[in-house]
Amino acid sequence: MTEQEKKQLQERIIAVQERIARAAERAGRDPQEITLVAASKMNDAEHVRAAIAAGIRVCGENRVQELVEKYEQNAYEGADLQFIGTLQTNKVKYLIGKVSLIQSVGSVHLGEAIAKEAAKRGVRQDILLEVNIGREPAKSGLMPEELDDAIARLSEKDALHIRGLMAIPPIADEITKNSGYFNEMHQVFVDNRAKKYDNVNMDYLSMGMTNDFETAIACGANMVRIGTAIFGARPYQIVSP
Repeated sequence: MTEQEKKQLQERIIAVQERIARAAERAGRDPQEITLVAASKMNDAEHVRAAIAAGIRVCGENRVQELVEKYEQNAYEGADLQFIGTLQTNKVKYLIGKVSLIQSVGSVHLGEAIAKEAAKRGVRQDILLEVNIGREPAKSGLMPEELDDAIARLSEKDALHIRGLMAIPPIADEITKNSGYFNEMHQVFVDNRAKKYDNVNMDYLSMGMTNDFETAIACGANMVRIGTAIFGARPYQIVSP
């Protein structure tokens, strides 16, 4: 990266942090309550290191292979590392011991696979349960009505610690910015936080990305996953004229 590119990255990070702070303040919340997860998909180790040097404290990766490659290059040194993408059970073994939090646990089957691998390693893995709040057939995640059973079953696993919920609503429209889905998701979060289970602490509600994170914060999110606003458009997002 050139010095100019590093400067531009730092400016984008500062701008995002300021937007998060303003959104929290408008909602009468403490900006310190909001965790920014920099979604570093398709950005190499150099860009990740530059982002950490510019103030990023939490990195989120969507792809296991990409995470492992950058991990071996010490890309995440100085930051917390989380997994935020779709996860297959046969890839779980590559994450345990590397990530502090697996956000995208969208089935009991996947949670059980994580518990089994974590127990084998002698660790307790923090997870978020992914909720398919938009009820989209093509997306993974638990339906809201499936949460009770999933939490009850996975809370019995000593090698798991359920830390909250995560959602990826449908693509945000420009008018509502997903406020309906975010409000519904916050209510699901509040309802489940009131219940008492072993190995469950409803600490995090992870929702909101580049196009809608300010609305997500207004609706109660305390963790947002932002990629494009930090790192710029990824190659597949750039449309040729």
